[in-house]
Amino acid sequence: MAATPRRARTTLDRDRIIDGAVDLADDIGLEPLTIRRLAEHLGTRPMSIYHYVDGKEDIIDGMVGRVFDEIPLPAADVPWKDAIRARAHSLRAAMRRHPWAIPIMESRRKPGADILDSHEAMLATWMSTGFPLPVVAHGVAVTDAFVYGFALQESALPLGGDDTSGGDLDEVSEEVVAPLSPERYPALVHFTMEHVMRPGYDFGDSFDAGLDIILDGVERLAEKPPAESDPPRESARGPGRTGDDLTRRATEA
Repeated sequence: MAATPRRARTTLDRDRIIDGAVDLADDIGLEPLTIRRLAEHLGTRPMSIYHYVDGKEDIIDGMVGRVFDEIPLPAADVPWKDAIRARAHSLRAAMRRHPWAIPIMESRRKPGADILDSHEAMLATWMSTGFPLPVVAHGVAVTDAFVYGFALQESALPLGGDDTSGGDLDEVSEEVVAPLSPERYPALVHFTMEHVMRPGYDFGDSFDAGLDIILDGVERLAEKPPAESDPPRESARGPGRTGDDLTRRATEA
């Protein structure tokens, strides 16, 4: 039997290693990705890879950076809602291309310039609104949570309206919906049969609706008048009982 020809080797460097790791993770996921499998994918030896990276975590840092590179920075000359909406769509699209990245996009402890530049531009867009910092913080947190959560749920759903959402409606109807009892689960059956199972249904259609709800809500929050200052909270020890008071009374007793 003839031996399987080896892949022609090219010059190895950090960029090629990171690009190869992204390609491999797209095929097999992040967990099975090892230095050995990456070396085989690149047509090299594991020890050769260690000349350019410090290990798997270093590679993953670079991989996440590559995903952020696919997300255009928010434009400075468009209304803030449009800029945030465009970034949200780009972020979602990048995570659909690289679903392995969804749980780790915000977990890197040594973010590179590509990750930091993306966050800086996004935060600058939010701060350009002139909203109070607490409102900006809410906007950043809730918008990102929505995008990441939507992408995670989208990647796990067994059906949808396009060929990337992973499922055949007839198969899902037969395996999931048909066994349900309409008497026990009337709302679930009605919603599924009258909405989800209809031709043209796409879970992704809810993405823009969700963004509008969030961005409009943040804007309304920023328009609220500042609340009156809350009265000072009483100590759990009771009114007027500071630490010094308690020490003095204990001494006098």
